[in-house]
Amino acid sequence: MVPKILHWIGLAACVILIISCFMPWAYFADAHIPTEAERTFTGFYSYGNNYGKPGKMLVAFGIIVIALMLLPKIWAKRTNLFICALAVGYAIKTYILYVSCYNAYCPEKKAGIFLMLIATLFMLVASAFPHLTLKEEKES
Repeated sequence: MVPKILHWIGLAACVILIISCFMPWAYFADAHIPTEAERTFTGFYSYGNNYGKPGKMLVAFGIIVIALMLLPKIWAKRTNLFICALAVGYAIKTYILYVSCYNAYCPEKKAGIFLMLIATLFMLVASAFPHLTLKEEKES
């Protein structure tokens, strides 16, 4: 019962991860950026592309994990665990990059960065307990 619930939680976490990449992650009030809207960074936007576009990689992780969760093969479940572990590592690296303080200033953290981090953790937990029914082999 629990693996089946975790399966659906994992799929929901993948969707939340993709959505969170489009949400605001951090607000840099002291940045020398001309307009107020450009000071809010997302997974796909950082002024001058200073932090890259980690949203592309996280969306790719989300899509791959959805496909592997829906595929009823044992190799897919094992690969899914590996991909989810990579996604968690990449999410932690991205979190540190976006919210780290510099020059005695700390950016304001927004909801998207927390959703991104939590969603990848839920994906990892869901992939650790896959929903898979194995067929028994008949002995002759």
